[in-house]
Amino acid sequence: MLKNKTILLTGGTGSFGNAFIKRFINSDVKKIIIFSRDEDKQDRMRNEYKSQKLKFVLGNVREYDVVYDAMKNVDILFHAAALKQVPSCDFAPLEAVKTNVFGTDNVIKAAIERGVEHVVCLSTGKAVAPINAMGLSKALMEKTIISRARELNEEQNSKTTLKYIRYSNVFATRGSAIHTFIKQIKEGKPITLTHPQMKRSIMTVDEAVELALFAIKNGENGDLFIYKARKTTLEFLAKSLQEIYNAKNRDITVIGRRHGEKMQETILSQNELIRTIDLGEFVRVPMDKRGLNYLNSKNENSQRLNDLINQDDIKKYKFQVPNLTLEDIEMMLAKNPSKDATIKSLLHPELSTLS
Repeated sequence: MLKNKTILLTGGTGSFGNAFIKRFINSDVKKIIIFSRDEDKQDRMRNEYKSQKLKFVLGNVREYDVVYDAMKNVDILFHAAALKQVPSCDFAPLEAVKTNVFGTDNVIKAAIERGVEHVVCLSTGKAVAPINAMGLSKALMEKTIISRARELNEEQNSKTTLKYIRYSNVFATRGSAIHTFIKQIKEGKPITLTHPQMKRSIMTVDEAVELALFAIKNGENGDLFIYKARKTTLEFLAKSLQEIYNAKNRDITVIGRRHGEKMQETILSQNELIRTIDLGEFVRVPMDKRGLNYLNSKNENSQRLNDLINQDDIKKYKFQVPNLTLEDIEMMLAKNPSKDATIKSLLHPELSTLS
C-alpha cells in the first residue's frame, strides 16, 4: 500500500509521526516528509533517525503557500497538526480555530491542488457534542472535511480521496493522564485525579497508526473511521498504576474537573450511529450524501433517524467494547514506545538514571 510512496505528515514531530516513522523508516516507502513548526523536535528527530528517507520542512499549516510547497510529489498525506490541549484552547479559542479549522482547510486545498492521492485527517472524540474550544474547533474541522469531500464527489477528474479518523485518548502520550500519573509516582508525589469516575476510551499510538492505514485502504470521500478503543475510569487507571509500580501507599487526591472537561466522552453521535458499519476492530461511518433539498433526499438513513425516538431505539445501533483490565494496561506499558525519560525509567529499570 505504501510501497514507493512519498508520505507527508503534518505535525509529524508528535506521537503519531514518531510511531509512523519507527514502523516505516526501514520499509519500502520512498520518502517521509515531516512538516511542523517545532525546529527543536525536528532537529532531535533528524539526529535520532539519520535517514536519507526523511525530509524535514519547517512551517505552519496556517500559511497556505508553505503548505502548498511541501505537497510537491506527495502521494499520501496524514494531517496530524493541531492545537490539542483542552484548557489551553479554552483560554485561546481563536488560536484553536486558526490552526484546527483554517489550517486544516489549507492542507486539504493544497493536497487537492497538488493531486495527492490519499488525505487522512486526524480528529478526536472531543468533536462529538463538544463542550470545549478544542472540541468545537475539531468539530468545525470535521465539517470542513465533509464539505470538501462533497466537492470532490462532484469533480469527476479529481485524484484525491479525503477521509478522516477520530481518536480516543492515546495511551501515555505527553500530557496525558497516564503520563502525569507515572511522573507523580516516580517523584513520590500524590496522584492527582480530576474526578475518579471520569471515563475515557484509550488506544495505543500503534493502534492509531493502524486506524490511519485502514482508512487509506478502505475509505471513500468523506468517510469517518474509528477504532473500537476500550474504556476505563481515571480511578481505575490510577489504582492500576499504583499496583504495577508497587506504589499502593501513594495518596490519590481529587482536584476537580479542569476547564472544558467532560465526565464521559462520546466517540459517535446519534446521527452517526445509524450510518455506522461495523468492521470488526474498526467502525466506518459513510458521509451523509443528502443535499439541501431534503424533499428529494429521502433514504433509509433519514427514515431510521426519524424513527429514533428514545434511548432504547438508539442502543440497538451501538457496538459493545469491553473495559480495560489491569493486564491490558500492563501490556500497553510494555509496548509503549515513549521516549519520555520519566516513563522509560519506570518501564525499564536499566534507564533509571535518566531524569
